[in-house]
Amino acid sequence: MAQPDIVTQEQAPQVIMIPGLYRRTMATGERVMVVEIYLERGTLVPTHQHPHEQAGYVVNGKVTFTIAGNEHTLLPGDTYAIPGGVDHAALAHEDTVLVEVFSPPREEFRTQK
Repeated sequence: MAQPDIVTQEQAPQVIMIPGLYRRTMATGERVMVVEIYLERGTLVPTHQHPHEQAGYVVNGKVTFTIAGNEHTLLPGDTYAIPGGVDHAALAHEDTVLVEVFSPPREEFRTQK
């Protein structure tokens, strides 16, 4: 049986991914990972894809996702799910906090660097 993974905010420092984009890897299981994302206003996350399913929730702010060429502007309380292997990008119109879930976990996010 797998052991529970309890992570306090102090145990998960923010990691700068690119200027204006910070991640905090929170709980991680065998098949799922929870990550807090902070985007500064004006930050563009370039188009990319990965094999992981990605679902998220906008905690605060305003962000436009471009998913498979379609734009979606999301506000607090909105959610999204992006299948693995699909091109996507994001643009923060305001300082924005997202809570994202990846399945399977992103191995490169397991270590805080």
